[in-house]
Amino acid sequence: MAEWKLMLGIILMCVVVLGVGSLQSQENKWAGEELLGKYRYDRFEKPKKCLTCHEDIYRQWEQSMMSQAYTHHWDEIEYFDLAVQHAKVKPELKPVVDGCNGCHTPLAYMAGDVTPPRPEKNSRANESVSCDVCHTIIGSKEGTPVNFSYISSPGKTKYGNREGVESPEHKTVYLDFVREAEFCGTCHNEKDPYGVWVKSTQIEWNEGPYSKQGVPCHRCHMPAAPGKNAKMSQIHEDVAQHLFHGAHDPGKVGGAVEIRIHPNVRETEPGYPVVLTAQLFNGKCGHKVPSGSVEDRIMWLHVEAIDAKGKIYHLPVDKKGFEGEEYTIASDVLAYQDLGDIMEIPDFKGLPRDGVPVGDRIFRMPYFDSQGRMTICQWNTASLGTDYRIGPRETKIEKYTWNIPDEVPEGKVIVRATMYYSKLVKPVGDFLKVPEDETEAMLVNTAETTFEIYY
Repeated sequence: MAEWKLMLGIILMCVVVLGVGSLQSQENKWAGEELLGKYRYDRFEKPKKCLTCHEDIYRQWEQSMMSQAYTHHWDEIEYFDLAVQHAKVKPELKPVVDGCNGCHTPLAYMAGDVTPPRPEKNSRANESVSCDVCHTIIGSKEGTPVNFSYISSPGKTKYGNREGVESPEHKTVYLDFVREAEFCGTCHNEKDPYGVWVKSTQIEWNEGPYSKQGVPCHRCHMPAAPGKNAKMSQIHEDVAQHLFHGAHDPGKVGGAVEIRIHPNVRETEPGYPVVLTAQLFNGKCGHKVPSGSVEDRIMWLHVEAIDAKGKIYHLPVDKKGFEGEEYTIASDVLAYQDLGDIMEIPDFKGLPRDGVPVGDRIFRMPYFDSQGRMTICQWNTASLGTDYRIGPRETKIEKYTWNIPDEVPEGKVIVRATMYYSKLVKPVGDFLKVPEDETEAMLVNTAETTFEIYY
C-alpha cells in the first residue's frame, strides 16, 4: 500500500510539473508576437491626418470603443492595476501582458513600446485601434485568426472594401480580407497561456447561422448607408459606417434578446402554485450573448409579481439540474479570490460573485483559475465552466413556480420579467473603483403577463 501511494504521488507530481511546463511554453508563443517592435510609430499615420479627407468616418470612429481601446477607464484599470501588477508578481506573465497591447494599442506593440505609458501621458499608444492600423492589415497568419495574428503592411498603400478608388494622398487597393469576419477575428478571438479560448466572438459567429448565410460582423457593427467615404468622392449607396457599436452601446444591447412570459393558469387562489414560463430569444446577435470579455460580463433575468395592492414578490428561477448550474443562479457566495494574489492582499476572502438579486437566472460562462476559483482575469483562466449564454437564434426557456401566499389579495396579479446586462460585475467594479457606467444595469428587454386571484 505504501509503494502504491508513493507511485501515485510521483504521478501527480509529474502531472503538475508538466502542466506548469505547458503554461510556460505557451506564454511566448503568440500568433502575432513577431510584430513586437517590428515597426516604428512613424510608419503609421495619425488619425487626425485621416480627418482631413474622411471627416464623417473619423467622427464616427472617435466616438467608438475602437478609439478608446487603450484609454477607456476599465481597460486602463484592468491592464495596469491587474495585468501589469500580476506580471510583477509572476514575471513569467510579462510576454502575455505585453500581448494585450497587440489589440488594445497595436501601434505601441509594433513599436516595441511595452509597457506603454499610462493614458494620462498622451503618447501615441492613446491612438488605440486607429484608422491606419486596420487599413494596412493585409491578412491573418492563422487560419483561425487569434491573438493579433493580423499581417501588417504599413505605408502609402491603404486597403479597403471598394474597387477603383483613387486618392491624392495614398494608393488605395481593394482587399477581400477587409470584408471578411476573419479580419475581426484577429483580435476578437483570444487564447490565453493555458490554451483556453477566453474570447471567441468570431468563432461563435462562424459556428452559427449568420456565417452560413454570408452575413459577416460588418453588417451589424459597420452598417452600410448612402454617402461619401471622403470629401472629394462621389456618393456611394453602401458606405460602411465606422460605428463599431456593441456591448457599450445601449441601442445595441436593447432588444438583443426578445422576451415573453405566461402563466399556466389565468385564474387561481392562494395556496396553489402558478408556473410561469419565460421564453428568451436571441434574434439580433450573430454571436452568443454575452460575448467578448465574458469573464467580466453578466446578463440576468429578474422576475417579480405585483399583487392588486402593489406588493412586490421576487420570484427565483426553477432549477434545471444541469452541471454547473450553481454559477447561473445568482448567489451571495464569494469569488475572485485570485485578486488577492494579484494585488498582494493577505488573507483576501474574495468578493460577492454576482451582485444581482439572489435567485435570478444568469446567462454567462464562468472562468476559473488554476485553483478552481472564479476569476475575471482572462490571462489567469485555466478552465471554463458551463456555457449558459444564449446563442444566435437560440431560445432559452426558464420556469418560475410561485406558491401563492395566503396574504395575496383578490384581484389582478402582474408578472414582470426584465432582462438586464452589465459590462462588469458590480462588486468587482466597486472594489477596483471603476466608474459606475461600467457596472450599471443596462435594460435588454422586458415583458409582462397577468392572472387573477379569486377567493
